[in-house]
Amino acid sequence: MILKFLLVLAVIGIVYFMFIKKKPSIKKSSPKKKRETPADELVKCESCEVYSQLNDAILSNAKYYCSDECVKKSVS
Repeated sequence: MILKFLLVLAVIGIVYFMFIKKKPSIKKSSPKKKRETPADELVKCESCEVYSQLNDAILSNAKYYCSDECVKKSVS
């Protein structure tokens, strides 16, 4: 009788540990600070001296400009 009880208890324990109990999730390390990409850098307009993002700036004659109007001003 006790042997049957222990056998049933062992089967229940095996089923619990294999199927029901969730495995501990592996915590990812805290995200490190996002590295600044060149597109996030600010550049100074050669004409009006306003700062704009690198990906929005216009490169002309190895100088950065904030808009087409500033490019036209510098050419004139």
